[in-house]
This record gives sequence, C-alpha cells and structure tokens, in this order.
Amino acid sequence: MTAQWKYVILKSGDRLEFVEMPHEYAYQLSALILRLHKELGKLTAGNVPSLPMVVGECERLELHDDQCATSGGLDYINRLERSFASIRETAYPLIALLTEIRALQAQLEQWYEEEGAGEPHGQGT
Repeated sequence: MTAQWKYVILKSGDRLEFVEMPHEYAYQLSALILRLHKELGKLTAGNVPSLPMVVGECERLELHDDQCATSGGLDYINRLERSFASIRETAYPLIALLTEIRALQAQLEQWYEEEGAGEPHGQGT
C-alpha cells in the first residue's frame, strides 16, 4: 500500500522546514505545535527550546532550494520529545506536554510498523 504524505511547513526565523507526515497525522502535528506555543510562556525553566511556527500544510512538495530542509515526521517528533524532555521545569506540570508529544510519537511509530514503511521518505534528507 502506498502511503499518502502531507507536509507540515514550519518557520523558525527566516528558515523553513518541511516535515513529511503520514496524511492522517499532519493535522495532529500542526495542532500539537500550536498547543505547545500556547504553553511555552508558562514555562519558567531557563532551557526552554525555541519552537517553530506552523505556517501551513500541503500535499505535494517540490523543493528547488537546497537551503530548505525536509524531515521525516517521526524524526521530527523524536527531536521535539528530546528537547522538551531536557527542560528542567519546577513551576509547570511539564508532564502534560510531554504526554501529548509522546502520544503522537507512539502513534507514528505504530503507523510505520503497520504500514511496513521502514524509514519515512524525508528522513535523513
């Protein structure tokens, strides 16, 4: 079965990143990042990671600029989980945010196992 992919477009400063997601999970990544943005201001730790803004989603992507990065969805969510797990927060229940990240992480891992997709298309590019 051929997977249908969708790209979540992220912007950090003047840098764009395109995260390749299974079609049915792209919206979840967008919603998760938007939710994390709402909560970032409540964190008091000094090592809060910067988080890109979600600027859109698309089903097809043809890049002509080598400066633009494409990441696999599982690869991206693993990096996101590591960055939030390293926060040393004492005043905010960080576990709630980590639970949301890890839930999507587990869903993606299961999706790749069930689809037999092996490595995502965008992983490592």
